Amino acid sequence: MKIIGVTGPIASGKSAVTALLKEKGANVIDADIIAREVVEPGRPAWTDIVEYFGESVLRPDQSIDRPELGRIVFGDAKQLSILNEIVHPRVMEEVDSRLRELAGTNSPDAVVVIDVPLLIEVGMNKRCAHTVLVIADEDVRLERLLKKGLSREEAESRVDAQHGKDALAKFADMVIVNNGTLDELKEQTEALWKVIQADSR
Repeated sequence: MKIIGVTGPIASGKSAVTALLKEKGANVIDADIIAREVVEPGRPAWTDIVEYFGESVLRPDQSIDRPELGRIVFGDAKQLSILNEIVHPRVMEEVDSRLRELAGTNSPDAVVVIDVPLLIEVGMNKRCAHTVLVIADEDVRLERLLKKGLSREEAESRVDAQHGKDALAKFADMVIVNNGTLDELKEQTEALWKVIQADSR
């Protein structure tokens, strides 16, 4: 089983790359989806978040109010670090669990893509046959976040929180620059898939 790590800053397009690889036949483990699952009401990460950040981050149905929590952490590096300390270990445990499941049910040449925002920072890239960093200029990423409905202040705080992410390029063996069109992104992803397939032979 070949593990491909895909990472990159917010609004860079890493999820789009992952989706395109899934269309090619790759199995996908999406850490952002897992991060939502591990903070569901009653789970340990949910309890820790409520204990630290207070009940103001809860919706009436007791689920985490993600926009409200985002407003708290993305303007404060310490608060963001604490949230990552609560959530990230639980996410990584679940990623490991799913990798073990896939290893037991897939052929040796199967491709598994893990989409993890902090892939390199937590050292998970060392387990990957290839590490792919998806980047885009800050103004492009900002515009994408604004189109998703964030205020300019919220969008800027999220982009600023991941400032310097491009420096991680030295840890990646492929960098996809996603400043252009979807067709251009597809071309780069197609080239990546050919590299992955060539290695599988």
